[in-house]
This record gives sequence, structure tokens and C-alpha cells, in this order.
Amino acid sequence: MSKTISIIVPCFNEQESVPLFYAAVEKVAAQLPDHAIEYLFINDGSADQTLPAMRTLQAQDPEHVHYISFSRNFGKEAALYAGLQAATGDYVAVMDVDLQDPPALLPEMIQGIEVEGYDCVGTRRTTRAGEPPVRSFFAKKFYQIINHISQTKIVDGARDYRLMTRQMVDAILEMTEYNRFSKGIFSWVGFDTKYLEYQNQDRVAGTTSWSFWGLFKYSLDGIVTFSETPLAIASFIGFFSFIIASIALIFIIIRAIIFGDPTSGWPSLISVVLMIGGLQLLCLGIVGKYIGKIYLEVKNRPVYIVKEKK
Repeated sequence: MSKTISIIVPCFNEQESVPLFYAAVEKVAAQLPDHAIEYLFINDGSADQTLPAMRTLQAQDPEHVHYISFSRNFGKEAALYAGLQAATGDYVAVMDVDLQDPPALLPEMIQGIEVEGYDCVGTRRTTRAGEPPVRSFFAKKFYQIINHISQTKIVDGARDYRLMTRQMVDAILEMTEYNRFSKGIFSWVGFDTKYLEYQNQDRVAGTTSWSFWGLFKYSLDGIVTFSETPLAIASFIGFFSFIIASIALIFIIIRAIIFGDPTSGWPSLISVVLMIGGLQLLCLGIVGKYIGKIYLEVKNRPVYIVKEKK
């Protein structure tokens, strides 16, 4: 019996990549006679001709191509969530439209599930050739930090590109949180996962919409979402500062009693006050980040709003 593979493709200003992606996957699909492909293009508030490109593909292949268009840009996480909710296939794949996720790996991913018995076959990049060195450095440090402070382990270089069973997708959909970090969610739900390695691929067209600052904020969201360690660090800083201040106060009192010397050193005192004030603001910022996440959750707003779908 034929199996259906739903391919979720988030798109933001990718008018040139959409038809190229479809053509590339169709070549691979021809090698999979026992599997039907369902395309789910998600237009994440694009400002170019991405939506018309999706409409054109859907008109050419209405049986297999579908699209969802948001009312505005809600972010890649919202696009992934919308695709997972709409997917009807026996297996569900997540892929980038820029073809940095090689479609040629799909047959091997299917084999990993159907022959080897895995629930998920993911991918990881072994190289970051073509990326700015600064971005590569901070990306590596992010994986080291989050794997050190979080119980949810994320494979270094892991991509969102993966093929999952329906059981795993249903488990992910049970996590209805507003603040989503898919790499962490994929790991948190568990299930047997195998990773395929490949070298970094260049974009087939267009330019990336991810800036260094955007990736930095996304990394912070991932850490806050899957670790309470920053709160523990803030508590430790507060306790450590209190102990040091108490010892210093006792020392000043004893010195004044024994030697009768007035307390001097206003510059150093001001420096200490500013340092402690900075640490307090840092701790407040850490706590505020978590409170902000709670605030977004309790408002219970929808993760995305659909303007058009077909």
C-alpha cells in the first residue's frame, strides 16, 4: 500500500526558490514509486511574489500541492507548527525551500524508518562552509551551552530537516505552547532518532532572511524555553554578592572599632556600588525574560493567523 509523505516548506520572501524546490523534489519523488508526496508550502507573510508562485504550483498540481498563507509574518516556528497541523501524510518531513536541505536524502530517510525501524531520521551538517566565521563560532558555542545547561540534548549542527512518523508528529502537536523552539521540541518528545550527515549546501536562489541578531535572539529563546539554569545563575549571583557584602561590612566595623580609622576610598566604593547594581540589573533581566515568556503564554493568543489556504 502506498505511503504519503507530507513535506512542510516554510517560506519567507522565496519567490525564486519555490519552483526550483518543487522541481528538485519531483526528481527525487520519481525514485519513490511506493510513496506519494504532499507539498505544504507555508507563506510566512512574504512581501514579494512568493504567494503567487505557490498559487501557480497549486494550479499546476492541485492533487499534491497545497499552501497556507499567513496574515503577516509570524516566524518560522509558527510556519512549522501550521504545517504540522495541516499535514495528513503517514510520514512528515520538514525542509527549507532554499534547497540547503538536500532532497536526495529522502530515500535514505525513508529506509531509516521503514527498514531500520526509527521513528525519526534527522540531518546534521558536518561543515559550515560559506558561513561567516563569527556566525559559525557562536553557533557552535550555542550548542555547547544549551547541552550543558539543559536536560534536553540537541545534536550539534542538527537541522530542522527530518522525516518523522505520524506517531511522533502527533506527540509534537500535543505541545501547544506559544513560545516554540522546534529543535528542542523534536528532542524533548523522544522517539528513536537517527541522524544523517552532510556537508553544507549553498542556497539555490535569493538571500537568507536570518541576521546575526535574529539568530542570537532565537538562541536565547531556545535557552530560556528549555533550561532554568539562567534563573539559578541569577540566584547564585545574588547570594554570592550578599556574602561578599556581609564580609566586607564586618571587616569595616571591626577595623573601625580596633583602629578608629574612618572609612575611606570613595572611588572604590562607588565602583563596587555600580558593579553590584549592574549584577542586580542583569539578574532582573534574566528573570524578566522568563516573566515575558509567561506573559505571552497566559494571553493564549493564536500561534498564527491564516489569511488564505488551498
